Amino acid sequence: MSQEKNPRALKENEAKAVMRMIRVSPQKLNLVAQLIRGKKVDRALADLTFSEKRIAVDVKKALESAIANAENNHDLDVDDLVVAEAYVGKALVMKRFHARARGRAGRVEKPFANLTIIVREIQATA
Repeated sequence: MSQEKNPRALKENEAKAVMRMIRVSPQKLNLVAQLIRGKKVDRALADLTFSEKRIAVDVKKALESAIANAENNHDLDVDDLVVAEAYVGKALVMKRFHARARGRAGRVEKPFANLTIIVREIQATA
């Protein structure tokens, strides 16, 4: 009586993690996402650990979640994982006003972003 299971959207050798509503502009988040694209996960984790960007902590958390999903849910080997994709999307923008001189108001925008990380297992060439 239950519904049929949805087909898997990713390939068998991939796993993903999505982090939504991150309080940073998508442009700044994309700078950190570019840092890890295409790298092996251990190298990407090391780069995020020593990055001076504030948002690198949240990106590292998302990458660790993708690695855990690959290991626990899809039985992939952690040593062979590579960051296949890391892309950023816009979420909502909170609009606030800040008092300025002579009775005027300045608009302050507080953007949010979404981050998706897909890790892929590659076969080691021996």
